[in-house]
Amino acid sequence: MTSLALAGAGLGTWAAFGGEQAPRTGPPTASEVRDAADAFLEAWAGGDTAEAAERTDDAKTAGAALRDYRERAHLAAQDLRAGTPAGARVPFSVKADFVYEGARAPLTYDTALTVVRRPGDGKAVVHWEPRVLHPRLGRGQRLSVQETGAAPVNAVDRDGRALDTRAFPSLGPVVDGLRQAFGKAAGGRPAVELRVEPPAAASADAQPPGDAALLSVAESAPGRLRTTLDARVQKVAEREVAVRADASLVVLKPSTGEILAVANSRTGGPNTALEGRLAPGSTMKMITGSLLLEKRLASSDKPHPCPKTASYGGWQFHNVDDFFIPGGTFRSSFAASCNTAFITQAGRVADEDLSRQAREVFGIGERWSVGVPAFTGSVPVEHAASKAASMIGQGRVRMNPLTMASVISTARTGQFTQPYLVAPALDHRTLATARRPLDAAAHGQLRDLLRTTATSGSAAGSMAGLRGDIGAKTGSAEVIGQEEPNGWFAAWHGDLAAAAVMQRGGRGGESAGPLVAAVLRAVGAGR
Repeated sequence: MTSLALAGAGLGTWAAFGGEQAPRTGPPTASEVRDAADAFLEAWAGGDTAEAAERTDDAKTAGAALRDYRERAHLAAQDLRAGTPAGARVPFSVKADFVYEGARAPLTYDTALTVVRRPGDGKAVVHWEPRVLHPRLGRGQRLSVQETGAAPVNAVDRDGRALDTRAFPSLGPVVDGLRQAFGKAAGGRPAVELRVEPPAAASADAQPPGDAALLSVAESAPGRLRTTLDARVQKVAEREVAVRADASLVVLKPSTGEILAVANSRTGGPNTALEGRLAPGSTMKMITGSLLLEKRLASSDKPHPCPKTASYGGWQFHNVDDFFIPGGTFRSSFAASCNTAFITQAGRVADEDLSRQAREVFGIGERWSVGVPAFTGSVPVEHAASKAASMIGQGRVRMNPLTMASVISTARTGQFTQPYLVAPALDHRTLATARRPLDAAAHGQLRDLLRTTATSGSAAGSMAGLRGDIGAKTGSAEVIGQEEPNGWFAAWHGDLAAAAVMQRGGRGGESAGPLVAAVLRAVGAGR
């Protein structure tokens, strides 16, 4: 075998062995630097990431990074122009298009690459490092798109009427919640940023540097979101809560669960109508009454005790003004909201019965998919005196106008139907269901008791003038440190149900009652 060695200025050395050429060594020549840089940039700009990666000294890592650039960062390099090399280093400018779910923006920047000889074959190639893609990329970092907020929405009511929060100030937090939950589903586009993402091994609590945003694209036109709200009902609800202090109200359709109005007199505070956590007072007797009726511990027109006071678990419970009903029935006790009529039955129900009734029949505490944040009520298992207090809506029982509007709707229909603000078909979510309907016989009696309460009981004053299919329940909840109790009222008129609380308002029939009745009356008259 023969061998031949030649030397050339700047070309390194090679040897021929049976016609094979040994790898080149030494620094790349100026022409090799230009050719290697041009070949890499041409392949990248042309979208051929595989070819561009092969023009580097680490094809696997470069290929993954170049695909990330296109698929994760949503960037397409359109114009890559090499500058004047400085030895093996070649500066170049990048003009790229950012395209993400309808958002489009240009991105321009300058970076650089270095040409080296690839181990193994000695070919002049680009030395791969993250900053080839972008000068602010370090080892282990990637480019990623991050939404900087929810997509905007224009909420409209069930008939397509705009729900302007300037006209309906109570809907401010509701629309914010709808934006968070349905902005993109409704066709809105959120504002986005192209950012440098920290290495995967970084702490979950680590925050990217403050200047990590490479590009920001403002949100587009908002999506249009149809809700179950009714602008006419909302207008009435807003008007009525505005002239009252600390009032919150929800109106819905018992047959479907569609929420028609949500209103709070304090628009800058918490959304008590949907998220409040307050003891419901005697409106809880709708659930407790259904339990006693199902267990045959009470029957509408059978004798039922209503003494001035009743003791259980070491506590003594009173009626308002210590009233009592001698020789009364459960109907008369329920209609007058007699506390002791329920306390006297505490020893005849198990500790878990009331909590189970609330959840299994009325859906309280289940995972409701309302469409915005909402508290779905809580009836904890209690014992001794605390159990008795729960039976009349005190102790640790917690509700809000949404849950109580739902409770009286279930009392009217006999079957829990989860309230909601946006049709589940929009995002294919599943609405909550209760385990079972109310026993038919108990339902018939409970509905009749609520009608009696509305026509001749504690709710009659407020419900005066409403005709046809009506039912109502009053409630007053004592709060430690408050001079006046929170007033509650829940009622239906046909296929329209409403519940309200007036904090520190006093007796429910005199505070929240006129509010609910005014809304039912005004809406009914307008239909």
